[in-house]
Amino acid sequence: MHIPKIDRCVALVKRCGLSGSFTITIGSILLGSALLPNANAEADTAYRSSISPGQWASASFPVEDFQAYTSPFGYRGGVTGGGSEFHSGLDLAAPEGSYIRNWWSGTVVQTIDDDRCGTGLVIKSGDWEHVYCHMQGYVETIDGVRTLIDRDGGILIQQGQQLPTSARIGRVGMTGRTTGPHLHWGLVYQDEWVDPATVIRAMAS
Repeated sequence: MHIPKIDRCVALVKRCGLSGSFTITIGSILLGSALLPNANAEADTAYRSSISPGQWASASFPVEDFQAYTSPFGYRGGVTGGGSEFHSGLDLAAPEGSYIRNWWSGTVVQTIDDDRCGTGLVIKSGDWEHVYCHMQGYVETIDGVRTLIDRDGGILIQQGQQLPTSARIGRVGMTGRTTGPHLHWGLVYQDEWVDPATVIRAMAS
C-alpha cells in the first residue's frame, strides 16, 4: 500500500532506530511521535482494534495525483477569516479534475450539496463513515433517489449504492467553501470524528 510521503518517513524512522518524543512535518501536517509503534496508542485503540493489521493495507488512498496535505484535522483559524473553528477532516490538495477513490467498500448513505462541503458523499463501512467534500458536479434527484452527477468525469453515484474499495467516486473540485482545489476527507468511527492522518499512518505501517 503506497501512501505518498508518509511511508518514506516511517521507513526512515525505523531504519535510524529513533525513539522518544520528536516531530516530523510533511507540508502542514504534524506527524510527531505517532509515527512510532505504540505511540498515541490509547487514543487509537478503539478503531485500530476493529481492523486487523493486514486489513489496513487493503484500504485505498483517497485521491489520485496527490500534491500535498494542506490543512490538518482539529482547530484552526477560519478559512475566510474570523476566529477559530473545528476542521473535521484532512485536506488533500490535487489538481482540479483529479479522481477521488473510495477509501473502503461500503454504502452511500448521503449525497451532499451545501454551501460548506459543496458537492460530496458520505459512505458507510460498518462502524466507519467516510466523508468527501468539494467534489465536481452536482446533486440531483432522479426517480426519487438523490444522485451525484459529474458528466465530464463519467461519474454517477446514487444514494444507497454499494461501492467497492478504490472505486472512482468523483473528481477534485472547488464546490462549497474552499480557497483552492482539494479533497476534504473526513472519518467518523462509532459517531466520533477521527483524525484521518492517524489512519493514513496505520495504512502505511
